[in-house]
Amino acid sequence: MKLTTWTALLLLAVPQFGWGQTNGASKKVSGEETAAPLSQNIYSVIGATPRQETLLRAQIQIMNAEILPLRIVFVPHWKYLDTARTFHLHVPTGYTSAMFTHLPSRTIFIDADRYINDDSLVYWVAHELGHLATNSTKESDADKAAGPFRARLKESAMLAALAGKP
Repeated sequence: MKLTTWTALLLLAVPQFGWGQTNGASKKVSGEETAAPLSQNIYSVIGATPRQETLLRAQIQIMNAEILPLRIVFVPHWKYLDTARTFHLHVPTGYTSAMFTHLPSRTIFIDADRYINDDSLVYWVAHELGHLATNSTKESDADKAAGPFRARLKESAMLAALAGKP
């Protein structure tokens, strides 16, 4: 019994202190050779039509937010309500919500059945980006942070109009 125990310990301990398999050409990685950071523009748009996704990506790029969502998810109304309940979304009395941001996962949920038009989509996504920028659930903080995003969108639209582009 003792021989079996010692053999097992020896077999388990030796690889921990071993050099592992190398080909002799191994070298230490210096601080300059670390992996490139992830791009800031990596986020998923799930459940949107191709037109909605194209619009969102273009407008979010124009807004130039420092903190982007990781996911933007369009869900049917029943799933939106279930998700809002799961995340304990608190909507002030008398208000309704067509989208919300879950801050810990940096996910924006959009009620696809309550989608009105492209302008309202972009307007309210700016508000949701404001929640991410401030890392706050307060609506006033999000509105204040959304101001510069909406100003960039307005400026871009004016420049496009001057250039004669739709």
